Amino acid sequence: MPRIPARERLAEEVDGLRSRADGETLTSDLVRLGARKLIQELLEAEVTEALGREPYERRPELPPGYRNGYKQRRVDTAEGRLRVDVPQVRDTSEPFRSELWPAIRRRSEVLERLVVELYARGLSTRDIEDALIDLTGSEQPLLSRSTVSHLTDSLWDEYEAFAERDLSGLEVVYLFADAVFESLRQRVGLKEGILVTWGILADGQKTLIHLNLGNKESTDAWVEHFRDLVRRGMPVPLTVTTDGAPGLIKAVEAIWPEAERIRCWVHKMRAVLDKVPDEAREEVKTFLQAVRDAPDYETGQQLAQATVKRFQADYPSAMRSFQDDLEASLTHLKLPAVHRKNVRTTNLIERSFEEERRREKVVPRFRGEKECLKLVFATLWRTSERWRR
Repeated sequence: MPRIPARERLAEEVDGLRSRADGETLTSDLVRLGARKLIQELLEAEVTEALGREPYERRPELPPGYRNGYKQRRVDTAEGRLRVDVPQVRDTSEPFRSELWPAIRRRSEVLERLVVELYARGLSTRDIEDALIDLTGSEQPLLSRSTVSHLTDSLWDEYEAFAERDLSGLEVVYLFADAVFESLRQRVGLKEGILVTWGILADGQKTLIHLNLGNKESTDAWVEHFRDLVRRGMPVPLTVTTDGAPGLIKAVEAIWPEAERIRCWVHKMRAVLDKVPDEAREEVKTFLQAVRDAPDYETGQQLAQATVKRFQADYPSAMRSFQDDLEASLTHLKLPAVHRKNVRTTNLIERSFEEERRREKVVPRFRGEKECLKLVFATLWRTSERWRR
């Protein structure tokens, strides 16, 4: 059976499809085949020019060099992913390198990265389809929504690699843990919990450590999350900063009993002040701030006792909230003064959640767990990269 060049095989496919298609419209399949045919013809014409002869043509007077089959590659276009057979050449006096293919591929890769970044930074697939209008002024979008959705699946690959990476090289000194909740379409009225840990490293860098689905902030969910960090080699942190979620607190104490636990002061002050009448808030807040900003641990204990003594009679509920987990609320005072402001709250995570919540306004309800995880990861990881810079 005679060998047929790839461009001729494509021409036969195009002709066969055209004969079956509606005479007034071109189907998506026909457009894809036409695009493949054009790229194939350009690549093979380049080889013909380099060798000085057509496929299977013998011309002994020309320098050595032969076609050597094809390598399958891909290009992403407005009509989806195209398979391209890139011609290979052997036995030339100098190695043959196509100048056309890198240019074609480079345009595809830049566009693909752009699509993924736009999606991760707040645009829906519809937004991206509208944004990437053909530069010629055509009403036809440069990429369809289905193609955009396919390209953004690379974010899931990024997440899976992130979730399994080795953590033994991260010198995590201060760890932070919190959760964000997202709505899924198949669970109307319920939200999916995503457990998140960040860290400040020995060199001062802030970085995202891990995130995974937790369903709810239960002890078991957090224990599983932390055990995954241990499994991948993360060293025991010096401190772990959390809010007041009971399941999270129990998990921290179970996995890292030797670490100092810090209770977030933003959550603490909010819980206390919510139980105080408006006219007394400023006075109580001043006392709380004095405890938080004490020069050392012993002074913090004394100021805490004075605060309880001052407001116990008038605001017993607020003072019960203040004394709840008070030891953890004073732990940051045992650290170097220059570090205390950075570790006494979970603001490190909360600021990253602001980015994520901005993204949530575009996709208020995710189709499934995979879409939810990959998008939250993309948003938080890019925030982490900006902080490291």
